[in-house]
Amino acid sequence: MTRLITLLMVVCLVACLAALSAQAAAPSDEEITAQADARIEKHRKADATVVVLDAQGKPVPDAQVRVEQTRHAFLFGCNIFMFERAGGEELEAAYRGRFAELLNFATLPFYWPWYEPRQGEPDHARTERIAQWCKEHGIAVKGHPLAWNTADPNWLPDDLDEIRRLQMARIDDCVARFAGVVDRWDVVNEATHFDRDEMARDRSPKITAMWKKVGQMEFARECFAHARKANPAATLLINDYRTDPAYEKVVEQLVDPEGRRMYDVIGIQSHMHAGPWPTGQIWEVCERFARFGVPLHFTEMTILSGKRQWDPPADGAWPSTPEGEAYQARETARFYTILFSHPSVEAITWWDFSDRGAWKDAPAGFLRADMSPKPVYDELKRLIKGTWWTTMSTKTGADGTVGVRGFLGDYRVTVALPGKAEVSKAFTLTKTGVNRWEVRAD
Repeated sequence: MTRLITLLMVVCLVACLAALSAQAAAPSDEEITAQADARIEKHRKADATVVVLDAQGKPVPDAQVRVEQTRHAFLFGCNIFMFERAGGEELEAAYRGRFAELLNFATLPFYWPWYEPRQGEPDHARTERIAQWCKEHGIAVKGHPLAWNTADPNWLPDDLDEIRRLQMARIDDCVARFAGVVDRWDVVNEATHFDRDEMARDRSPKITAMWKKVGQMEFARECFAHARKANPAATLLINDYRTDPAYEKVVEQLVDPEGRRMYDVIGIQSHMHAGPWPTGQIWEVCERFARFGVPLHFTEMTILSGKRQWDPPADGAWPSTPEGEAYQARETARFYTILFSHPSVEAITWWDFSDRGAWKDAPAGFLRADMSPKPVYDELKRLIKGTWWTTMSTKTGADGTVGVRGFLGDYRVTVALPGKAEVSKAFTLTKTGVNRWEVRAD
């Protein structure tokens, strides 16, 4: 007995020391913030060399060179759910114009009950229109979600095996149909706590019952297998509002029979209606899921510009206020800066772009209901298209080259020589590429 007690004491001591060590190793909020710019410089930028050559391939000294970034590699996004539904031509034009001015990533709606209100009649046409507009404006797209028990289509049968077949057929159809157009997908949404009472009882009793019958992970794996087969080139996400060990367990189990992971990206929701996460929590969540070795996408992010609470007030009035807008701008800039500085994060998606049509009717948007920009829009534009954006104008040296250090993404390089027309070429600045950009000034 004495030996057992001693052994238990040793185990407890080791566990306590490990916990204290981990706690001591965790950086403070101040350290995380103070080191953000250095991390951004290290992880979000790279070097390139512009080489200007004449028609004979000889270096051209003193050539005027203009380097202009045209697109971020990092995905700054939002859902685009109010496309064609903004409330009139002027509001629609403002919604689209401001979206394209700020963002390069859009989440398209694929919620089953509303996407296919009548069996066999999915609204693919609207998706095609949105995706085409996004393509014309250099905006990457993602479909959300393929499988989620948010609500049952009202035409679903009672037979659970048939519901399962219909769910997989939906995945096959959507992913295959839009291959080459929509190549990113939130495949399974909120699998960790899929069987919570409101889903099983009120919102989606049929799909939830089917999911339970199949099994939590068995259903998730089947969805991913169908999505992968429908478009092997697609980027597939698992997505959840849980950021705790329970979600880690789901991610760990999302592997095929050979033990290979079935997902490409881990999606993390961060709806913060009641108030934004502290800096340490942001960092801890990133570190928790970075261990899986795949990119992290913050898929649904919300910070309010009005009263901070989870659900709408009883009287239904939930206005955006000047004080709330200043708070939203400040806290959003903090959150984005920390995420942009973490090497595993590759995308941030806001939820929603405007207060008009926002989830829960919350004052969540970058724009007010009249599509006028809030301070948060201007603050993010200052960061995304200013502080974190590369433009420069200089001349080549005697060897005909110019060194460039810039943010990862797409660029246009323009060379001007006296008496000759300007020459422009497009390039992409990558972290691992050679990044030697040659421009022939013929």
